[in-house]
Amino acid sequence: MTAHGLFTAHVPGTSLLHRMALWAKLAGVLLVGATPWLARSVWPLAFVSVGLAALVALARLPVRLLARSLRGLLPLLLVLLAFQWWSTGLAYAVRVVLGIANAFVAAGILTATTPVTDLLDGAARAARPLRRLVDPEVVALTLGVVVRSVPWVAGSFSDVRESARARGLDRNPRAVVVPTVVHVVAFARSTGEALAARGLVDPGDEGGGATDADR
Repeated sequence: MTAHGLFTAHVPGTSLLHRMALWAKLAGVLLVGATPWLARSVWPLAFVSVGLAALVALARLPVRLLARSLRGLLPLLLVLLAFQWWSTGLAYAVRVVLGIANAFVAAGILTATTPVTDLLDGAARAARPLRRLVDPEVVALTLGVVVRSVPWVAGSFSDVRESARARGLDRNPRAVVVPTVVHVVAFARSTGEALAARGLVDPGDEGGGATDADR
């Protein structure tokens, strides 16, 4: 499947951003996310946007990945901009939209410049103080499944849509939705079988478990 945005996979590189510690990147993402609450005008958010664009260039991330990521978010941002403009005012609406877009891009830069193994190790380390409540390895495994599944589903939908467009059926919802659902279900079953084979889930729970009637 083709790549579809900053969140799809790690982009190898040797830039300063690639070599930066995970905790520093996370702190940067949190700071970007907090900027809308701290800013009194749109200008700080605009400067953050310019800074994020510079980071994309510094990390030598393909611009097409950034464009594809924002293109998927654009309809939601436009609707939100219109609603906030109507209910509160243009200045506030622009601040809200820029804040969401900046946080989205910052998170995308994090995932694009950090190997998945480092993300999982970081999640496991963060969960260790709570190991009496949750298993850190299960937390890392859950994050790994999510990181792997989200871009796979997005890529599957895009591939099915392109195939339907080639047949002149791109305006037919059934021609896009049904094959995508079939692919997603097959992916979920194969993932569950792989986890069960490694003893990470109860095989009897696969497919929803036994009902009272079965017992």
